[in-house]
Amino acid sequence: MTQAPSAAGDRSGRPARVYLASLGLADFRNYHTLRLALEPGAVVLTGENGAGKTNLLEAVSFLSPGRGLRRATLAEVTRIGAPDGFAIHADVEGPYGTRRIGTGTAGAAGEGSEPMRRVRIDGENARSAEALLDWLRVIWLTPAMDALFTGPAGDRRRFLDRLVLAIDPAHGRRALDYEKAMRARNRLFADDVRDDAWFEAIEHQMAQTGVAIAAARTEVLRLLSAMIERLPTGGAFPQALLSLEGTIDEAIGQGMPAVEVEEDFRERLRRERPRDRAAGRTLEGPHRSDLLVRHAPKDMPAERCSTGEQKALLVGLVLAHARLTGELSGMAPVLLLDEIAAHFDADRRAALFDILEDLNCQVFMTGTEAALFSSLKGRAQFLTVLSGSVRPLP
Repeated sequence: MTQAPSAAGDRSGRPARVYLASLGLADFRNYHTLRLALEPGAVVLTGENGAGKTNLLEAVSFLSPGRGLRRATLAEVTRIGAPDGFAIHADVEGPYGTRRIGTGTAGAAGEGSEPMRRVRIDGENARSAEALLDWLRVIWLTPAMDALFTGPAGDRRRFLDRLVLAIDPAHGRRALDYEKAMRARNRLFADDVRDDAWFEAIEHQMAQTGVAIAAARTEVLRLLSAMIERLPTGGAFPQALLSLEGTIDEAIGQGMPAVEVEEDFRERLRRERPRDRAAGRTLEGPHRSDLLVRHAPKDMPAERCSTGEQKALLVGLVLAHARLTGELSGMAPVLLLDEIAAHFDADRRAALFDILEDLNCQVFMTGTEAALFSSLKGRAQFLTVLSGSVRPLP
């Protein structure tokens, strides 16, 4: 079996550069077949709306655990009319050499009509998609996330969990185990089961995994906050103040031992069974937590800031997380920034490009106009996208 790398860095002390040297697609979205040779550093994808720029970013996001940057189903990303699912593969260059990674549903029949995703590393089947994190960390920012601070708490939880997963690969398994246990508890309510033994067994698992989830989130926010404090103030992207809202999160944040938090959560679940039975669902736990963000220079909740301030705050948060991910893993992450330059002036775009270069990462950026990225000429690979084809920009 291919061995996972240990943390590494370059001679300057920066995280080692990890990048996609090639990307291949088969029957993914509007791409029948595609093979791209890619360069480290900035990759700029330009083209009209609907040409397939975001589809390329989405393909790269599938080289990470989860449902990609659009949270699409496997059937949705398969090209209409494709006979046998989709496939994505890439050659990843890093401090450990070249690795061939891939994922998709082609040739992997699932139960019934639901396709099954498969992951391969150097030609060998991986046990789960989490194995991809041994070789590549992918972070993204899309226009759909512009409403993160004003939208529902569930969007912020998913955003936070992606931040945690890029640093703590075990987080995805914890979240799946907790969701599975919670669904089982909710099913007992739906079936009007009254056996305490069933509830106690499920609630024991929920308490263990739920507290582990909350602890991982709290630790990543602590590390991220420390990273933000280290960054210069007064830059193009304002610093954020971060906190978690939720009973379990607050207990952990106050330093209560995890075993006591587990016992308290387990007792609360037992006590709240009548209320949860009436509601038909579990009303307490990490699935109800919320990420709170404040604009530090203005000391104002993010949701009350202007649209432009919210965008800059979000970009600053993602950039700080990318820096943290690189430091902790020893590998610079790959960034996917969809329509990133459209709403920034020339000075802020220049500041963004300089930060990205300093991060030592490969970054894919999309836009309808190449002029928005003119300051990157000579420092980036420019590609134009047109109806499922990609070629160098003249």
